[in-house]
Amino acid sequence: MNNAFASRFNLALLFGASFLMMSLTATAARGQEHDLYRPIQIPDSKEISDMLSDKDIPTGDGGFARDYTVQLKEGDQVSIDLISDNFDTIITLMASDGSKVAENDDGPDGSTNSLLFYRISETGKYIIRVRAFGETGGGNFNLKVTRLKPID
Repeated sequence: MNNAFASRFNLALLFGASFLMMSLTATAARGQEHDLYRPIQIPDSKEISDMLSDKDIPTGDGGFARDYTVQLKEGDQVSIDLISDNFDTIITLMASDGSKVAENDDGPDGSTNSLLFYRISETGKYIIRVRAFGETGGGNFNLKVTRLKPID
């Protein structure tokens, strides 16, 4: 009798977990955000002073990341500047589906700060991911997003 009860319990547990995964997948497919992942909207000033810590998104290689969203238009030329005195920065620009659009580790000045230039090819919401290189930790940082004007 215990084996029969255990089998039914495991089946109910499996069904519940499957239903939860289908619900989360359906929510993601409809483009709705859920409580587990809420990137921070970049303010109109386009400049942020923040802190990367072990309470942010684990990257899988010992480091952490923090995500921000920004609405960009086709043809926008953007500069994304990430500066920190506390950690070696990496900046990643991603489409709303999470696919990588562009990335920069070290800027042209030879420092460990990151500077990314990119021309947007499709209007939409983009994710800017701030992270530390490898297991280098976190700390304070400044993130600045600038729309560059084309030369006439």
